[in-house]
Amino acid sequence: MKHTRAMATLARSWRLLRSFRFEQTRPEIFYGGLARDTAQLADALLRDHGLSLPGSLVLDVGGGPGYFAQAFAQRGARYVGLEPDAGEMAAAGIELAGAVRGDGTRLPFADSTFDFTYSSNVVEHIARPWDMAAEMLRVTKPGGLVLISYTVWLGPFGGHETGLWQHYIGGEFARDRYTRTHGHPPKNVFGQSLFAVSASEGLHWARTHCASLCFPRYHPRWAWWVVRVPILREFLTSNLVIVARA
Repeated sequence: MKHTRAMATLARSWRLLRSFRFEQTRPEIFYGGLARDTAQLADALLRDHGLSLPGSLVLDVGGGPGYFAQAFAQRGARYVGLEPDAGEMAAAGIELAGAVRGDGTRLPFADSTFDFTYSSNVVEHIARPWDMAAEMLRVTKPGGLVLISYTVWLGPFGGHETGLWQHYIGGEFARDRYTRTHGHPPKNVFGQSLFAVSASEGLHWARTHCASLCFPRYHPRWAWWVVRVPILREFLTSNLVIVARA
């Protein structure tokens, strides 16, 4: 996995972590940078598996605004985005010719359609994430890649905008405290659009589906070992990446 490891530097980790503070106030900074990083990661992973991103048919499950479409198009991929929320599709003011509205747990595509299928920070926002993962495998061509990247609940960003520590007391506490403080509910409402998903759940799915690689997305490569340590990985793996071959 030399290409994937080569991009996992401390400078990249610092850049991505710093961008989190702009998620609510300047989404073009946060999502634009995340989209470019996702496309670069996809390119590295595909090359490490003897595949190529340019010319590939890519499905983004839950891609939201058009930042990801732009990033993948710039790398020569044919991009299709699926999003259940029409408001998210229009949030960036970008028209997406390849956008589809649909449910990630019941993808409206035939078996073996895409070369590369991925979801970035979607698992923690749906009640049945592993149903979505199974669907992603179904619509990917044999030999193609599936990438799942999600925020681990007990990591520092598990509560999303509700705070860095409040979710350790409980999702309901964090949600209600945010509502009292700001006068309105958070964008990510615990129990409705935000769920507690552990690193162990993802690693169990990875083992049962013979995943080729699991690592903490925002860590430099010399810190990837944290995913191998029970309990510790729940707190230190802020975002888990699972790569599986269809």
